[in-house]
Amino acid sequence: MNNFIYDIPTKVYFGENQLGHLGEELNKYGKKVLLTYGGGSIKKSGLYDKIVAEIKNAGLELFELNEIDPNPRVSSVNAGADICKKEGIDVLLAVGGGSVLDCTKYIGAATYYDGDAWDILLGKTPVENCLPVITVLTLLATGSEMDAGGVISNPETKDKIGLIFPPMQPKVSFLDPTNTYTVSKFQTASGASDMLNHIMEVYFNMDQDLYMLDCVMEGLMKTIIKYAPIALAEPDNYEARANLMWTSSWAINGYINGGKRQAWSCHPMEHELSAIYDITHGLGLAILAPRWMEYTLDETTVSKFYQFGTNVFGIDAGMEPMEVGKKSIELLKEFLFNTLGLKSTFTEIGIDESNFAVMAKKACMGSVLPAFKPLNQQDIENIFRMCL
Repeated sequence: MNNFIYDIPTKVYFGENQLGHLGEELNKYGKKVLLTYGGGSIKKSGLYDKIVAEIKNAGLELFELNEIDPNPRVSSVNAGADICKKEGIDVLLAVGGGSVLDCTKYIGAATYYDGDAWDILLGKTPVENCLPVITVLTLLATGSEMDAGGVISNPETKDKIGLIFPPMQPKVSFLDPTNTYTVSKFQTASGASDMLNHIMEVYFNMDQDLYMLDCVMEGLMKTIIKYAPIALAEPDNYEARANLMWTSSWAINGYINGGKRQAWSCHPMEHELSAIYDITHGLGLAILAPRWMEYTLDETTVSKFYQFGTNVFGIDAGMEPMEVGKKSIELLKEFLFNTLGLKSTFTEIGIDESNFAVMAKKACMGSVLPAFKPLNQQDIENIFRMCL
């Protein structure tokens, strides 16, 4: 196995009634706070008023940037960075789901750059500094509350790029499961798909790595499969929301990676879908993942599918490995499309094959995606067609 470094310096306040610590944490980084959020759901839920009260009680000066879109735009990053430069912002407070958190991280980085923030995503300028970021999570999916990555879209170029920069790691995150009670069934289901795919992108790997990490990943996947349906049926079930919230964070904070070096498969493909069609990320992943699995299942990979089927779905270990592999994919489809109720094809969400070639070329960067099963442009186009 490969050597690795694990360093997650994010302080987490987990559970109910933890916002009383917000003021003291913000005060550690300065007096001017930029609050970022999306379409206003935090005002309807009352969370906005609680946060503003904590900020004012701490004697801090408040500035705001709202209307951050799902699949956040670089225009919002530039707008936020302009506020930070003009007002001398000391600390950023992101309240929302992954889109708000991702956008806010790049605002913090772009504050130290004089040009268009898109240059950061294109790798034209390094990220060596970032304003401190504190988060209050309201939607479970991306794990952005506990990692240094973020994904930003550029509608003008129809690109969506995700990168990781250590300075963007949140300093503090507030994780209260009750803040997710009002999340819609669709977003709850899409979030479950997203976090499940974060795990599978690492789990489906033929490298020999730590056995204990495979066990952890299997436990995380079983947790999603158990508790996502409960959260859908009982939105205010604290146990279900809490299990999903903590799973979401640990699915992508780097812990399960160990020494693995393999590129991801479904995420690069889905980023091209949502860059052009602006679909919900977790939905795109749900449609793609089972077809990618069908495409990559063969005699060289079947052992991993066997492990997945027997340990995660409890399929009879006495069955032939290939049959276990095929059945595991069918059970995953049943979970995503029947249990979670997500759409199962591109056709259902208005996507045809007109952009498959350009999306596939971008997904593999015109070469080969060095993933679980290496994929070239034609392979990716084939997987896209399986999703119609």
